[in-house]
Amino acid sequence: MDCELDDAPARLQRDVIWGWLSTDAYWGRWRSRADIDAQIDSSWRIVGAYRSDTGEQVGFARATSDGVGFAYLADVFVLDAHRGHSLGKRLMSLMIDDGPGRDFRWVLFTADAHGLYEQFGFAAPDHTAMVRPPAKPAIG
Repeated sequence: MDCELDDAPARLQRDVIWGWLSTDAYWGRWRSRADIDAQIDSSWRIVGAYRSDTGEQVGFARATSDGVGFAYLADVFVLDAHRGHSLGKRLMSLMIDDGPGRDFRWVLFTADAHGLYEQFGFAAPDHTAMVRPPAKPAIG
């Protein structure tokens, strides 16, 4: 199945994004629909993957950034039925390598897909990185 990628916010299918993030995203199922909408609206960059034949959204990634040298990658997913066809790689390529932040320092938090992210230069942090965990652990 052929898919096209697009970084146009108007093309996003928020019901698809909400549906996946609210049920399958181990990292943030506690967020409300309003939270997800606010995060999308305030994102520096978004990338969606869409079936060429139907236009159905089947993948998503978003990033926040200072627009100069730093970006945070978040909420990356490909629907189960569309995995295994390099769609995740294509999402990351458009988001990172082919986008305006190609030379930025990128960060993300993930418990899976390390092999995918390593292909785009992600690695364990060095001694210059510190993380302040949330005051209240996320549910999920």
